[in-house]
Amino acid sequence: MFMKRLQLRNFRNYKELDIWFDDKVNVIIGENAQGKTNLLEAIYLLAFTKSYRTTNDRELISWNEEFAKITGTIEKKNHQQIPLELIIHKNGKKAKLNHLEQKKLSEYVGALNVVMFAPEDLSLVKGSPQVRRKFIDMELGQIEPIYLYHLGQYQKVLKQRNHLLKQLQLENNPDTTFLRILTDQLAKHAAIIVKKRFHFLKMLRKWAIPIHYQISRELEDLTIEYVASVEVLEDDEEEKLEDKYLAAFSEIEANEIKRGSTLIGPHRDDLTFHINGKNVKLYGSQGQQRTTALSLKLAEINLIDEKIGEYPILLLDDVLSELDDFRQSHLLSTIQGKVQTFVSTTSVDGIHHETLQRAAIYSVENGEISPK
Repeated sequence: MFMKRLQLRNFRNYKELDIWFDDKVNVIIGENAQGKTNLLEAIYLLAFTKSYRTTNDRELISWNEEFAKITGTIEKKNHQQIPLELIIHKNGKKAKLNHLEQKKLSEYVGALNVVMFAPEDLSLVKGSPQVRRKFIDMELGQIEPIYLYHLGQYQKVLKQRNHLLKQLQLENNPDTTFLRILTDQLAKHAAIIVKKRFHFLKMLRKWAIPIHYQISRELEDLTIEYVASVEVLEDDEEEKLEDKYLAAFSEIEANEIKRGSTLIGPHRDDLTFHINGKNVKLYGSQGQQRTTALSLKLAEINLIDEKIGEYPILLLDDVLSELDDFRQSHLLSTIQGKVQTFVSTTSVDGIHHETLQRAAIYSVENGEISPK
């Protein structure tokens, strides 16, 4: 799939923009604070309905305006054209797919598939568990939107349960009847979430391990493990997972009341990466950590193609300058002729690769974009 047309209105520093793109690499060049990243962020928002830069929607709306509007037309492999629209108000968002408003944003996500690679993604390995959970949730959510529904339900019940645990914490003889009802609901959604994460991990390994082996010049074997807060196995069926969660919750119920918080569940899980048996987060060099992050991102591209039969759009936000020549070259060779890519950078000087020589180059200055 590729983004054929993008229109912006009152979005960050873009008052009005209407631009057409080809199915190729598009390089967006400009100095800092001119609007390069804003353009990539708009495409990301059109895919996920949320920004990777801020949780405050008001920041997305131009100064002194009431709303921002992002409209895009994507073209699929079969030449079908799909219009997408996202309107951002100060008190919420509305999304339209094929001109029809979607009641739930989770039903909209997945129409446009995007893989984002920004400098902060290089901290995927060494960052906090929250960063790795977000990575799983975002990628799994766009290839299997039902996952987002269960994740949303889980978070809703988790919030209620934590609120109740804080109340029970203050009581001498707490009545746990309602707590157990919430625990049953939480365990059910936890089992579905973790089962889907295990399936995603199997697909991710299939692509990431050989890619990493290649980028490391056949010197490093990557392994990816899921670290659950409850003793579960990847081969466990959903029902068995639910039983294990219920048993674990039952065991720690008194401790959870004492602490006033839910102590186990998918919201506390993590991923670990090992190279030749060594934990990359603890013992890996910066180069190894970056290779691992790059392998995961390139694996996502192939994984989405395998799952939905279309390559996603790739957004490279100021990341080329963070990679050495060899990793740059591997990344650019992988996407050549296959993936519509948007690259934001202050300059392409020093990057000598056929992919960039064939690219469409645009210049951005103060919210105005023009082909070079």
